Amino acid sequence: MSATSSFITCTSLSYAWPDGTPVFDGLQAAFGPGRTGLIGLNGSGKSTLLRLIAGELSPVDGIVRVAGETGCLPQNVTLDTSLRVDEVLGIAATRAALHAIEAGDVREEHFVAVGDDWDVEERATATLDGLGLAGIGLDRTVGEVSGGESVLLRLAALLLRRPDVLLLDEPTNNLDLSARRRLYAAVEAWTGVMVVVSHDRELLERVDRIADLRAGGITWYGGNFSAYEEALAAEQEAAERLVRTAESDVRKQQRELADARVKLARRKRYGQKMWDSKREPKIVMGARKRQAQVSAGKHRILHEDRLAEAKERLGEAVDAVRDDDVIRIDLPATAVPPGRSVLTLQDLQLPYGARAEGGFEVRGPERIALVGRNGAGKTTLLRTIAGELEPLSGTADVHVPLRFLPQRLDVLDEESSIAENVARFAPGATGNLIRARLARFLFKGARADQQAGTLSGGERFRAALAALMLAEPAPQLLLLDEPTNNLDMASVRQLTTALESYEGALLVAGHDLPFLESLGVTRWLLLDGGLRDVTVEEVRAEAGG
Repeated sequence: MSATSSFITCTSLSYAWPDGTPVFDGLQAAFGPGRTGLIGLNGSGKSTLLRLIAGELSPVDGIVRVAGETGCLPQNVTLDTSLRVDEVLGIAATRAALHAIEAGDVREEHFVAVGDDWDVEERATATLDGLGLAGIGLDRTVGEVSGGESVLLRLAALLLRRPDVLLLDEPTNNLDLSARRRLYAAVEAWTGVMVVVSHDRELLERVDRIADLRAGGITWYGGNFSAYEEALAAEQEAAERLVRTAESDVRKQQRELADARVKLARRKRYGQKMWDSKREPKIVMGARKRQAQVSAGKHRILHEDRLAEAKERLGEAVDAVRDDDVIRIDLPATAVPPGRSVLTLQDLQLPYGARAEGGFEVRGPERIALVGRNGAGKTTLLRTIAGELEPLSGTADVHVPLRFLPQRLDVLDEESSIAENVARFAPGATGNLIRARLARFLFKGARADQQAGTLSGGERFRAALAALMLAEPAPQLLLLDEPTNNLDMASVRQLTTALESYEGALLVAGHDLPFLESLGVTRWLLLDGGLRDVTVEEVRAEAGG
């Protein structure tokens, strides 16, 4: 099937979680040729929609139609470590038959297995080479490649199949900078139908259109993520103007209704006075009273209807304005004086081969980005600094209160509420103080009582961050490991604004360069066998960008 004839359509699509909570109710969507970036808040159903399209889930109602063969790269790629590379690529049987024919075995079954795919090894090698995996070799096992390479290996398997429709779910998660560049190139070269779910801004700059999944529906925007942001800003400005106009109209209708009620009350008092004084015949006054009551009722209903309509317009205008809450907190207790020693590493030798030879020191409120390829030891270094791992040799001395937020966010007790989790880290704080602080992290009122195990990915991250940043004593060294993994764009913005209020030393391991640069990083450290200071330009060059 040609790329131009491939498509995806979702007609009246409905789906619900096992507990009955609806995800989609009558969703209508169509994805044509080109690259579509599917974005939305955590929990909005992006991954669920991809799984419905891929046929991994069945809708409660409605139809999903895909014209063409579909390939899907899931968010969490898990491969059997004992598999050979050619098995992952799906070419092991063809390759074995090809080798048998080359060795003189001309049985028909081998020719059937090969079919027209005589250049399968050359195509596989070229595909691997295009993704930077040329040195892997088709006979190696998955256990011999890194986590990032296994993601690219799974993508290579999809590209070799040449599907008409390609679905990618957060493909850059856990990829180092170099691997991300290779994936970006593969995305840019794609000519069929592609739907990619991602929070990676650099990846979203390479799509042809943005599909914004919100409240169970999709809004379409032409162009890449920058074009989407411009269009959304214009929409929001217009929506805010409509809110101001609608608010003004509601106030006007409220005034007019109040004035009408005053006039009707005056008429009623006058009519009662005329009735009491019996200045006119009783039958005439009765008719006038009935007429006045009918007129008064119509007048009141008219103004009440106008007010109801004005309030409805205001509600619609408010709904059009996005709830773009940001975290606004003050954390003066986290402040570190300039020049104060925060962290000292001395001749550090880590498990799995990473090391920091000689002396290394962090002073004052430095903001440090820790970068390096997958498997270089960034997480190991952070865990060693945090005291979770013992170094093989050397020392890691922390001179201020420290908190560590790992990738797996396991600092929260799943069975406890958000407020109870924060209380564990700040036992001296009163319940009212904890709730007041949590409100600044957007957990207001009853939301602070929500059980940690029921939170979405973005909420869970925000709750974990609140627990650490509100801890007693206040952390003056904060370690974050790949903090933007699995966060939607709104949650990334909330994280950035929260860290703007943090006044201590910050050490962040990550591959998301736009996010790292948004933090106001003052120092870049590359972990590559050893630990050395580099510039952001060197980081980009190292990644091939």
